[in-house]
Formats: sequence, C-alpha cells, structure tokens
Amino acid sequence: MNGLEFLLAGTLAAALPLLLAALGEMVVEKTGLLNLGLEGMMAIGAAIAFICVYHTGSHAVGFLAAAAVSTIIAMLFAVLVIAVRANQVASGLAIGVLGLGLSALFGKSYESLTIKGLPRFGLPGLSDIPVIGPTLLTQDIVVWLAIIGTGGLWFLLNRTKMGLIIAAVGENADAARSIGYPVVLIRLAAVAFGGAMCGLAGAYASTVYTPLWADGMIAGRGWIALALVVFGTWQTGRVAFGALLFGILSLGELTAQAVGVGLPSQLLSSLPYIVTILMLVVISRRKAGAA
Repeated sequence: MNGLEFLLAGTLAAALPLLLAALGEMVVEKTGLLNLGLEGMMAIGAAIAFICVYHTGSHAVGFLAAAAVSTIIAMLFAVLVIAVRANQVASGLAIGVLGLGLSALFGKSYESLTIKGLPRFGLPGLSDIPVIGPTLLTQDIVVWLAIIGTGGLWFLLNRTKMGLIIAAVGENADAARSIGYPVVLIRLAAVAFGGAMCGLAGAYASTVYTPLWADGMIAGRGWIALALVVFGTWQTGRVAFGALLFGILSLGELTAQAVGVGLPSQLLSSLPYIVTILMLVVISRRKAGAA
C-alpha cells in the first residue's frame, strides 16, 4: 500500500473519534452549556469498552457500556452546572480529570493487552472503484453508521422543530422557558447525548482504531474535538469536515514514513495540535475584528 492508499484507507477511521465527540459537544453547546470534560469522558469510555470487549468478545457490549458510563460521568457535570449552578469551566475540568483518573485506574491491569478489531467491508458496486474503492470506500460498520448518524443529526438540527427548540434554548433560555419549553430537561438530554457520544468515540479509539489499551491513548483528542466545534461554527457539516481534516493530519507521520519524507517524526506527530492552536488563533482574530 503506497502513501496515498494508506491515507485514504485510514482517514475516516482516524477522524471518527474526533467526529463523534465533537458532534456530541456541539449539541451541548447549542443548548447554552460548555462541557470541557471531553478528554476524560472519552478516556473512561475507551477503558470500559476495551475491558468489556476483552472479556466478552462483543464490540456491541463494549460500545454500549462505554456510552452508558460516559453518560453517567456527563450527568455529574449536568447536576453540578444545572442543579447546583457551579461554574461550567471548573465543573468540566473536574469531570475531565475524574474521567482520566478512572480510566487509568480501571485500565491498569490491561496495559498493552490487545483485542481483535472489526472487519471492514465495502459498499456494493463502489468497492471495486480503483484506488478509492478498496481504501476510502471499504470501512468497518461503525464508520458507516457514523456517516448515517451525522446526516441524521444535521437533519434533526436544521429541518425539525426539535432543532429549533434546541437553538432557542441556547440563544435565550428565559424566553424559551416563558413559552413553555422544558429548558432543564432539554439541557439534561443534550449533556447525556454529549456524554454518550464521547463514550462511543473513546470506545472506537480503543477497540477498533487501535485495538489495544494504553494509558493516555486518547492523547488530546478530546481537546481537539472541543476546538472542532468552534472551527465548525456549530454546524454539523463543517464539524465533519474539520474532523476529516484532522484525521488526515493525524496520519501525517505514518504517511510521510510510507513515502519516505525525511521530516522529524516528533514534528509530524504534533501537526494536529499545532493546527488546532493556529485555528483557534485565527478564529479569535476574526471575532475580534468583527466586534
């Protein structure tokens, strides 16, 4: 497999954890909340999913368990912010630290163990297309479901009454409450959704993308996903595009090695984080200029 084929084959899988976590956080932020605990929720989801798949052999069990545990962690954030009215930034950071700590605790005895990933399959009639058929159009079931789910989320947020209600809650909670919308319930549901999506993102990272457990394997993906929400201006399509872009960047080191580029591996592996910083700087300057 040459460098281009490797990049095409791995881009969607590399982008998927970022996409899932970013879409979940996007919905949370659309309701007027900000959860900075993505990294920790992804980490605990990754640990729980790996443990479940290791013992049961079922990826479905692993994904469901990861979603459930991350949702519970997210609801702690919701209780702190909505019920106790604690500071959102401090609460999100605390939840993130909690998730990272629990993932290290639960995963300690599984360090360096491996499991079997999911098989890939191509779309009928399309997988025979030269180059992109056996690479880009040949993916595992989670990737295909995520693509369908992304389209469904776009439709929900942009073409349904529920999407309008979510936007109304985020733009003016008092006005939404005054016309009878259950603001607290909508925000709780959004936080639960965001937590579940982070759990699924972590589960994919540890059981499919790199089917092994290593402490710290999320490696900043939660923060990149958080930045993607801003980069995508809270629009589903733009967030998905950003996830694909960062998926490509995250494969930069391996692709460069495949084609024989002589750049330091440390520089190549840091590209996603460098671009994240530059992206946030550009967005901040644009906002300052508009003001």
